[in-house]
Amino acid sequence: MPLIGIEEHWTTPELKAALESLPPELRDDSLAFNERGDHLARLEDVGDGRIAAMDEQGVDVQVLSVAPPATGPLPPADARRLARELNDVAAGAVARHPTRLRALATLPMADPAAVAGEFERASAAGFVGAMVYGRTGDVPLDDPRYDDLFATAARLGKPLFIHPQIPTREVRAAQYGGLGDLTGLALSTFAWGWHLEAATAALRLIASGAFDRHPELQIVLGHWGELLLFWLSRADGLSGLAGLDRTVSECIRQNVHITASGMFEPALLRHALEVTTIDRLLFSTDYPFQHPTGDEVQAFLSEFATDADRDAFTGGNAARLFGIDV
Repeated sequence: MPLIGIEEHWTTPELKAALESLPPELRDDSLAFNERGDHLARLEDVGDGRIAAMDEQGVDVQVLSVAPPATGPLPPADARRLARELNDVAAGAVARHPTRLRALATLPMADPAAVAGEFERASAAGFVGAMVYGRTGDVPLDDPRYDDLFATAARLGKPLFIHPQIPTREVRAAQYGGLGDLTGLALSTFAWGWHLEAATAALRLIASGAFDRHPELQIVLGHWGELLLFWLSRADGLSGLAGLDRTVSECIRQNVHITASGMFEPALLRHALEVTTIDRLLFSTDYPFQHPTGDEVQAFLSEFATDADRDAFTGGNAARLFGIDV
């Protein structure tokens, strides 16, 4: 079974410039992580350098997704223009490497009325899903303005990947401040805050009844489920109070797929298999922010109990979910 990585990031100089030109109060400070080491060079390469890196890791197919925060912080007109441009660039990269690359669409979430249309356009061009975030400005993903997005995703059979994002400045000041700028940034992002943001977005989506209205809707959560897999028994208490047709656990097992995001820790795999099923688990490396070697990847894959389970995780599940012909 080919090894398919489904959370593999990229960006463009144009998007970087647009995000950096925003006024300070609107900038996403996590952009600093794109500049560490050789991350930016790798992010901006959707050609031969990326393919060579995939070969070193033993990855056969990458599903491209624009690095956070994508177009989220931009004004609506800029978000529409750049989302379209980014999708055109990604489509070109896939066309040049049709056996090695696929792509998730970038959507102009700052303009909810334009989101479904761009998703339709990207889907027609061969995109296998879309990456979104739990909040755009002050508007949460479960806001009724985005219900057309969920209806479109369900109708097209294209999953939505909910990626972590930095908390609001108010939350960062209250919960992550006072520790020094760099420590506070780390705590509010990759060390903790990112994952709470994504988990909360997924829980809000469930509590809003989105999966009752759109039972075919499928979403993906990274980092072994953004902590939710450890909290399902408590989260199930939402179900009755929110008047849902199913419990949170049932939604997780029926509408949510979980990817590793380069966190190749056997204990996390074992726990995931205790609370969900193998057909819900997906391989990814979180390129280029995580740096697993080919040997490390293979060592982790040896943890699966059967060849069938290993094949499902490495590529079978992704091929089915994203419609990738392997």
